[in-house]
Amino acid sequence: MRTSDRVLNNVLRGRSPSSAHPPRLRTATPPMEVVILAAGMGTRLGRDHPKPLTPLNDGQSILQRQLDGLRSVLGNDVPITVVVGFRCEMIMQAAPDLTFVYNPDFATTNTCKSLLRGLRSSRDGGVLWLNGDVVFDPAVVDLALPLVHADQSFVCVDTNTVADEEVKYTLDPDGYVAELSKTVVGGLGEAVGINYVSAADKATLIDNLDACDVTDYFERGMETAIERQGLRFRPLDISQFAAVEVDFETDLHRANTLLPGTRGHVSDLAEVAEVG
Repeated sequence: MRTSDRVLNNVLRGRSPSSAHPPRLRTATPPMEVVILAAGMGTRLGRDHPKPLTPLNDGQSILQRQLDGLRSVLGNDVPITVVVGFRCEMIMQAAPDLTFVYNPDFATTNTCKSLLRGLRSSRDGGVLWLNGDVVFDPAVVDLALPLVHADQSFVCVDTNTVADEEVKYTLDPDGYVAELSKTVVGGLGEAVGINYVSAADKATLIDNLDACDVTDYFERGMETAIERQGLRFRPLDISQFAAVEVDFETDLHRANTLLPGTRGHVSDLAEVAEVG
């Protein structure tokens, strides 16, 4: 997945994407928790460790950057559960203060079943969940806080790019998500892998995830819940900020453009921009 050219251009000029909108430290409205999906094998990136432990140019792993960003906005006490599978002991050793849920079928199931396990293990209340390979500006979470406080289910979307291989979305006449998949035709943007399900909607989403095929992405469970039970996910446009889902080496290069320590590497960034 790629970030927008506007974000890349800001970095090339030496400006942080969130410099004008620094995240504000707040306490999330309880009850609410975070679930990070980190069970996959990350075969496309080709590492021998879980993808969330991939180091970034500032020395942090993707996971540690996620945790720091979440806590900077939601507070240090926000409950965080990580669904693990592939080489789970490495993630558990890297972040021993978290709660863990194990997906023993990580090699044969997709994200729908990891999210299912994460939601089933969650306490009462809404859940903010994200893929364990998303490098994001903490301002994305700050932008989402009003919807979290209102306990409104939502999908974070980027309207600056609509790549064929990414999860895309359309809207219904009321402005809520209608379709959400990689096969959507006429997509309005991309889902970036950061989402929220309200306390009221969670049980319905769990039922639909349970009914999904083991090879489905979690977006399929969201789509069927929308189609069959009328769940309403509001699209949250985070296009002014940066979020990169790291699937390939070029994505990792793009993610590193978000980091202050890499802003001076103009030649590297220009090469990445040409690849994308």
